[in-house]
Parts: sequence; structure tokens; C-alpha cells
Amino acid sequence: MKKVIILRYSEIYLKGTNRGYFEKMLINNIEKSLKGFRHEIHREMGRYLVDEFKEEALDDILERLKKVFGIHTISVAAKVDTSLDNIFEACREICHTTGTFKVFCHRADKSFELTSMEIAAEIGGRLCMAFPDISVDLRNPSFTINIDVRENKTSLIFGEYIKGQDGMPVGTAGKGLILLSGGIDSPVAGHMIARRGMTVDCLHFHSYPYTNLQAKEKVIELARVLNGYTGKMNLYIVSVTAIQEAIHKNCSPDYMVTLLRRFMMRIAERIAKREGINCLITGEALGQVASQTIEGMTSSQDALETSLPILRPLCGFDKDEIIERSKAIGAYDISIQPYEDCCTVFLPRHPVIRPAIADVKAEEDKLPVEELIQGAMKTLETIKL
Repeated sequence: MKKVIILRYSEIYLKGTNRGYFEKMLINNIEKSLKGFRHEIHREMGRYLVDEFKEEALDDILERLKKVFGIHTISVAAKVDTSLDNIFEACREICHTTGTFKVFCHRADKSFELTSMEIAAEIGGRLCMAFPDISVDLRNPSFTINIDVRENKTSLIFGEYIKGQDGMPVGTAGKGLILLSGGIDSPVAGHMIARRGMTVDCLHFHSYPYTNLQAKEKVIELARVLNGYTGKMNLYIVSVTAIQEAIHKNCSPDYMVTLLRRFMMRIAERIAKREGINCLITGEALGQVASQTIEGMTSSQDALETSLPILRPLCGFDKDEIIERSKAIGAYDISIQPYEDCCTVFLPRHPVIRPAIADVKAEEDKLPVEELIQGAMKTLETIKL
């Protein structure tokens, strides 16, 4: 009895005449995710079948597929030549020995002698005979057995729908740069935007030697978590130590975080321009910390020289929601490792909460802004994942 994997998409259905483009991107991403595994992919109406894989690799293949954006649900099915006896044997293999059940049948092969309802009734009756401790419940069954009778004289039998990532295939919505801090929020923000089809790279700022090298390794681990969902990406790492020292020496301590974030935005903008990146992505959530007020976000945006968009997908989320998503994508245990990021260096006791642009610029005028930016850019390191 041969096993195959059924992949279904949902939102791509809405793309009308452009659907072929999105399907092609989805197939490309599935192929990339399964690199290293022997397999074949066959397209059917609104779904794909993965087969010819080694069954001992099934669990690893499923873990890869569950991270591909654009896949709605996944099922592992038995593929048999269409006959009632073959279908029953496959159903018996996945049938529970207790509880209530129903059999759902879809018959695409209209030449088969029984209708969908007749197949379901026949198989359900046989299963009740084989397993005395189960009973039929069509309204609220504890498990369902699905039969799909195909036009090519084969049938697919499965029980479980595994939830996929949904969203759109990566590569269909431009390119963004995630400001990856090492905390809980920014990996979640990056995942959410990539889920909408955007290709992403990451940018991390560090303050070595005020922060240690473990903090850098932690960020590389987080980038690898995102890389598991998005495929190839670049991780850019820039030192802002000299910038922080200059702010600490010359400016009001209350403006440390505000001014630092303006420098970060300028550096990110230059990298984005150089690499053909369409937007910046941050993990800011409105009101979560002192720098994430609307005035603080406005101050950061004001530092940009161009109209480069800044996407903040977490703006309306509370911390519990962000933590839940962080755990779901596998980033949380890394994010909570106790290694400080650059924003904790020279942290003021009373940071300004609602900075006025005029006051921010007055403090910034005390600094050789361009010289500091160019110095930071010289520390740029690129890690390809």
C-alpha cells in the first residue's frame, strides 16, 4: 500500500488569471524545501501529490512541508488501485478501534459502479463489522475516514488534515529587511511578513564589547529559524558601539534610545538601497516600551532620507499574542536566552516617551551623524544562510 502526501492551497484560488504564477512559485518553494529527499510532485486540480519518497523519511519531509508558506493543509494518504476491497483494506489500516466515525467519499471517477454515498455506506458497514467497538455518527464523529476516488483508477484514503502555514508563496511580494534584535518580537514580525509572500533578509546591530559574542550567536540562531520558513537569506551585522558612545558622551541620556533608533533606520535604509530591498520590517508593538509610542515611531521614520516603507506587523498585538506566535514558529526558547542586545547599553533611567521632532533634531545636531554612519557601515558583516 503506497503512501503519498496531499498538499492543498487556499488563498491562491483567489488570484484569477494570475493563479498560474503563484502556483509556479509555490511548486518552486516546495521543491527547494524538499532538496535532499528523493521525491516526485504531481499537480492535480487545486492540489499537489508528493510521492516516490522513502517512507522512513516521511516525518522529516512533513516537517519541511509544514514550513512552506502557501500550503493550507497536508494529508498523508494511502494510494491504491480503485476497488472496494482495496479501499476497505486501506481504510481498515487507519481506522480507530474505538469511538464514533463517519466515512466521507468524493468520487471523481463517474464510471465507478457505486456513487459516493454508496461507497461510504459500504465501507462504513464493513468497518463496523471489522471493529465492533466503533459506531457511525455522521454529525459529530470522533474521527473521519476520507476516500477520494480519482479519474485515473486510483483512490486516496486518509484520515488527518495537518495544518500548513497558509499565506502566500515566498517570492511573490517583493523583498524586505527585518531589523532583528534578538528578542521575542522581531522574529515574529519577520515570519508574519514572509507569510504574505515577501522575501526577507535580516539586519542585526551589536555593541561589542558591551554585549558579548553569545548575543551575536543567538541572533544567528534566530535567523536560521526564519530561514527554515523562507529559504535563502542574508544576515547583515553592523556594530553601533561608536554611535552609542558618541550619543552617551554628547547628548541627553533620555534621548539615547530615540537617537540610536534613528541611526539604525538610516543604516538599514542604506543597506536596503544597495541591495534592492523594498521596505524595512520591525517588531515594534504600539505602547509596548518607551520607544514604541506613536511619537517614537514617527521620530524613527523621520530619519529616513527616502520614502522607504517601514512595516510594523505587530503594532496591534499584545505581548501574550506575540509570545504565542514566537512559540509556534520555534523561536521563543532562543529569544529568551539571557544575552543582552545593543538597546540595553547605556540604557537611560527615564527615556523620553513622546519625543518632539524638534527636540530630537536639536540633540542629534550635537553629533557628526554622517561620519558615525559611515564608520558603522565599515563594520558591516554579511552571513549567507
